[in-house]
Amino acid sequence: MLEIQDLTKRYGKNLAVDHVSFTVPNGKVGILLGPNGAGKSTIIKSIAGLLRFEGGVGIQGISNRELEAKKQFGYVPEIPAMFDALTVREHLEYIHRAYGVSVSEQEIMDLLTRFELEDKQDKLGNELSKGMMQKVSICCALLIRPQVLMLDEPMVGLDPRAIKELKQVILEQREQGVTILISTHMLEMVKELWDVMFVMEKGKIIGQYTKEEAKDQDIEDLFFDITGGDEG
Repeated sequence: MLEIQDLTKRYGKNLAVDHVSFTVPNGKVGILLGPNGAGKSTIIKSIAGLLRFEGGVGIQGISNRELEAKKQFGYVPEIPAMFDALTVREHLEYIHRAYGVSVSEQEIMDLLTRFELEDKQDKLGNELSKGMMQKVSICCALLIRPQVLMLDEPMVGLDPRAIKELKQVILEQREQGVTILISTHMLEMVKELWDVMFVMEKGKIIGQYTKEEAKDQDIEDLFFDITGGDEG
């Protein structure tokens, strides 16, 4: 479970996130929607421990500031960060050693093959395109077998095949009981994935729905009902 409690983030006098609270239950996919600048990435980075903030974040009932919580979540940032001098393969080896996760050679190769990286595993981080870096970030996040998975605009820069594969991975992770939070402004990319949606505008949650509440209503219709037709 992922619990956000009264999260507030200021940059100087600018209030980027304004007392936001929401919960994504175990084994559900939460979608954080809103235009660029709404505060989505700030929330994701705060959960990941990359920003100081006011309020609380619980990961499986543990504060995100605790090491035990950090071991339980995988994070795919909007802008992938790679080590220039490490190869694709070395990035995966670094991650599984850092998290103390036992990973077989077959598991590593399965991930590389799934995201068409098996022939790129000897390439250095500074030799990769944005799309390839995104794929490596996804593989690293999955490698630790997270209980909570966070993805910030994960489909930007991916080719159509990789987008299809990522969607399938998200559904598989949900089936395995993983709690997932996806931040995006690309409504069409998450239509078949979501269980609960949170719509942001100017640093606040202005509306939310569960799949059960929405019934057969399309996610785009729900979004426009809440925002008054502004996709941003």
